[in-house]
Amino acid sequence: MSGVSLRGIQKRYGQTEIIRGIDLEIADGEFMVFVGPSGCGKSTLLRMIAGLEDITAGELLIGGRRANDIRPADRGVAMVFQSYALYPHMTVAENMGFALRMAGVGKAERETQVGRAAEVLRLSHLLPRYPKELSGGQRQRVAIGRAIVRKPQVFLFDEPLSNLDASLRVDMRIELSRLHAELGTTMIYVTHDQVEAMTLGHRIALFNQGLIEQCGAPLELYQRPSGAFTAGFLGTPRINLISRPQDDASTALKALWAACVPQEQRLVCQIGLRPEHIGVCAHRSDAAQAAIELVEQLGDCAILHLRVAGLDDLLRARLDTRDAQALGDLSPGRALSLEPDAAKTLRFGEQGRLLPDA
Repeated sequence: MSGVSLRGIQKRYGQTEIIRGIDLEIADGEFMVFVGPSGCGKSTLLRMIAGLEDITAGELLIGGRRANDIRPADRGVAMVFQSYALYPHMTVAENMGFALRMAGVGKAERETQVGRAAEVLRLSHLLPRYPKELSGGQRQRVAIGRAIVRKPQVFLFDEPLSNLDASLRVDMRIELSRLHAELGTTMIYVTHDQVEAMTLGHRIALFNQGLIEQCGAPLELYQRPSGAFTAGFLGTPRINLISRPQDDASTALKALWAACVPQEQRLVCQIGLRPEHIGVCAHRSDAAQAAIELVEQLGDCAILHLRVAGLDDLLRARLDTRDAQALGDLSPGRALSLEPDAAKTLRFGEQGRLLPDA
């Protein structure tokens, strides 16, 4: 068993509380992603699991064994950092086998284990090369290979793809998914990138100010967020969050609210509209009106940034290219009518918590 249990975990630096009481069960073989904005505590918690940060309070179990006071090298975990941290004077094979050499493993056994890890990561042809001869993606695979040869119970990844360009990040996400399927080892992955979180994780733990805001399957968090924070963090383009209009609000804003919130739902303080759930059409007198400020043509879709009178932020609507073309002229200033999908509207009450469907 190589699951990880976090029970009431806290971390303080003096009087400053960084982790404010985390309870989480990570199953054996699960790919868990910690995601959240900078400073939310996700990397600190990962370092506590690794043993690189002391635990102020609470209990950490790795494979059913209490690990609070176990040395990092004896916890059965291996960590891959954002920085590759490869030795420039060593070959790929020497870098991957370095920890084994330090542990006193013989040359023949080192070569066997490094060879197996290289096959898994498709690095066999690169074993004689030096880091300066590798691409960023290849260097990151070497860093992962260095962790694999240790045969850990748990892999820990701290934003390992942040230094790669966009196309390499896509390739490495595929590699990591394939690696997890092949090894079946528990993996905990920290990122601030919601795309990485949504595509890699079996479950996502979304952090907010030292606490887990919500934990669940990626689509669960996207479709049924526990509150406005989750809804606002996940999704590209980001969700449109609109507060209940005041009595003196514009006609357009009141019409938009009325199209999304049944009159009897008095407890709704805020609504969330995903850009893909907002339709637009030519002028309709009975609909909320908006004016085009900017159109982003992305090939498969178009993102319309719309000005609604009385709304501080621009409203974002995502249309497939065919629907956008059917509207004809999309020049700035053109007036359009909004057709939000009321059934897909997220409705939030006090403290920004999701309200149950009526």
